[in-house]
Amino acid sequence: LMFNQSSVVTEFILLGFPVIWELDVLFFIVFLIIYVLTVSGNVTIISITLADRRLHSPMYFFLCNLSFLDIMMATAIVPKMMKDFISLEKTVSVAGCISQCYFYFFFGTTEVILLAVMSLDRYVAICIPLRYSTIMSTQMSFQLGLASWAGGFFSVLSPIIIISSLPFCGPNVIDHFFCDIEPLINLSCADTHLLELVKFALSIVVLLCSLLFTSLSYIYIIFTVLHIPSSSGWKKAFSTCASHITVASIFYGSAIFMYIVPNKEFSFGLKKAVTLQTAVFTHLLNPFIYTLRNQQVRDALRDTASHILSGTKAFRVNCKLGV
Repeated sequence: LMFNQSSVVTEFILLGFPVIWELDVLFFIVFLIIYVLTVSGNVTIISITLADRRLHSPMYFFLCNLSFLDIMMATAIVPKMMKDFISLEKTVSVAGCISQCYFYFFFGTTEVILLAVMSLDRYVAICIPLRYSTIMSTQMSFQLGLASWAGGFFSVLSPIIIISSLPFCGPNVIDHFFCDIEPLINLSCADTHLLELVKFALSIVVLLCSLLFTSLSYIYIIFTVLHIPSSSGWKKAFSTCASHITVASIFYGSAIFMYIVPNKEFSFGLKKAVTLQTAVFTHLLNPFIYTLRNQQVRDALRDTASHILSGTKAFRVNCKLGV
């Protein structure tokens, strides 16, 4: 990324959550636990999916991508936030701030597109089951996954290039716990109307188009399920979609509130709280949502745990026998 060399400001101060030192230490411990659980939970989902052949399907390929994105989004925000909790100087360089902003929105936008792709996968599986293996082939799954990553990369690239050329003349205080795009733009001493227009247009296109596509997919799914004669068929069909619907609802709702709905009447503290929920807690919940609501994942976890316990017992027996 190219940065304007004439900028007066060389670093930003992140206010984060201005509280007493004791609470900062408590927050550090809490978010450390959350981060460890987020990474370990999503790594578990990825590992189980790769290890268990029953999960080698497009649905779980996309789930692996989602888990990896959860790890990356949490990593883009939480380590820096934890460092600021126990640091007297809560600063970040201009280049570091813009880089954090880019990676957060790159991973976030990719996740938005991926959620729409996952809804397409569920639509084909439930509405066109006889053609599922033909339509959602390995090649098609890979191409859709790659398209999600490419879409996230290129849709965020333009506004970040514009931001990287903006002059920052002061003040340099960001009332946030990370380098969000809105407060970053507000600190520039240049005309940012074009950038704000580009940002809003991209938010509309990516978020609302993804939401519309996901909604249409589930409308067709609901109509198809309603024509299934047995209640067990209903239950099986909805059980494959429940986890995705839950995750998509949380993610879309928070993202639309933050970046599309005009919310000048809301306090920035509320917006910060919603951002915290999206940037941190959602990625912690996703592995548990998919594990608790998905029978195949639960079965794979149970079998893996049984193999590990059996291997541990065999190892102990061999050690006792001196083998």
